[in-house]
Amino acid sequence: MDYTFFQQYWWFLVSLLGGILVFLLFVQGGQSLLFTIAKNELERKMLVNSLGRKWEFTFTTLVTFGGAFFASFPLFYSTSFGGAYWVWMLILVCFVLQAVSYEYRTLAGNFLGQRTYEIFLFINGLLGTILLGAAVATFFTGSEFIVNRANLLNPANPVISSWENPLHGLEAALNVRNLLLGLGVFFLSRTLAALYFMNNISDNVIFGRAKKQTLYNAIPFLVFFLTFLIWTLFAEGFAVNPDTEVVSMESAKYFTNLIELPAVLAIFLVGVLALLYGLIRSQAKKPFTKGIWFAGAGTVLAVLSLLLLAGYNNTAYYPSVTDLQSSLTIYNSSSSLFTLKVMSIVSLLIPFVLLYIIFAWRSLDKKKIDKAEMQDTKLEAY
Repeated sequence: MDYTFFQQYWWFLVSLLGGILVFLLFVQGGQSLLFTIAKNELERKMLVNSLGRKWEFTFTTLVTFGGAFFASFPLFYSTSFGGAYWVWMLILVCFVLQAVSYEYRTLAGNFLGQRTYEIFLFINGLLGTILLGAAVATFFTGSEFIVNRANLLNPANPVISSWENPLHGLEAALNVRNLLLGLGVFFLSRTLAALYFMNNISDNVIFGRAKKQTLYNAIPFLVFFLTFLIWTLFAEGFAVNPDTEVVSMESAKYFTNLIELPAVLAIFLVGVLALLYGLIRSQAKKPFTKGIWFAGAGTVLAVLSLLLLAGYNNTAYYPSVTDLQSSLTIYNSSSSLFTLKVMSIVSLLIPFVLLYIIFAWRSLDKKKIDKAEMQDTKLEAY
C-alpha cells in the first residue's frame, strides 16, 4: 500500500460518491416534474412529500462529495472552487433554494405562498442538474487556469492557482460538449424521478403519468448522453507521461482508457445494461415498480466508470486548456501520504453509513404515499 495505491483508492471513492450523487439527483428531477405530473394541489402535495423525505440524502451526499474532494485532492478544490466560483456559487444557491423551500413551503404565515416555493424547487431541479453536469464535463473538456507552485515561496502572492477566464466557471455552460452532459444529467434526473414516483406513490393516475414521463425523458437523455459519450471517447484527451509527468494531447485517449482498463469497461457495461433494463421494463404493460432500483444502480456504475476513465491510466482528471502542464492528476494534486492513510482508516466506516442510509430509506418507505395520507391534517407534511 504505497502512495500511489492511496491516491488511486481515494479517486475511486470520490468517483463512487459522484455516481451516488447523480443517482440521488432524482430528487431534483422530480422537482422539475411538479407541474407536469401533478394536475392539482393534492397531487402536487403527494409529489412534494415523496421528494421531501429524500432531499436531505442528496444534499448530504453533495456535501460529502465536496468534502472528500477537499480532503483527498486539495489542489483541485482550491483551483476549481477558488477559480470557477461563479458556477459553484450558482449551484450552491440552487440547493439553498431547495432547503428553504422544503422548510417554508407549508409553514404558517408563509407570505410568499406555496407556489413561490414550488417554483424555487423547479429552479433547483433545472439549473442544479444542468450546472452540475456541465461542471463535471470539464473533467474531459478542460478549463482555463494556470498552476504556479513557485508562488508558495512568494509571501506577496502565495496563491498558486489562477483562473484565466473572467466568467470564472460560467464559461463551462457555454461549451457545447459540457452542455450536452448537463442536459443529459437533467433528463436522466427526470427519468429517475418518474421511476421513483412509480415506486413510492400509490396512485394509479400518477403512476400512469409517471410512466409516460419515463419514456418522454429517457429518449432525450439517451440522445444527449450518447452524443457526449461518443464525442468524448474519440476526441483528443489529456494524457500524462508516467516517467516525465508531461501532459500532452492524445487522440481517442478516453476510448484507449476504456479498452486498457477492462474492469472499468465491465462496470460501465453492467451499468448501462442495468439502466436500460430498468427503463425498458418500466414500460411493460404489467405494472413494474422496481425500475428505480435497476436504473439507479446502473446510473451509479456508469458514472463511476466515467470518472475512473478521467483519472486512471495516466490521465489528467482536471485538465487546463490554457497551460497543459498545469493540468491536475491524481498524483500531483493529492494530499500527503499521511493524510490519505488516516482518511483511509476513517473510510472503513462508509459501509456502516450506507447501511444506516438503507435502514432510514426503508423506514421512510414502509408505507407508500397516497391521497388519504395527504388529506390527514394530523400528519406533518411538507
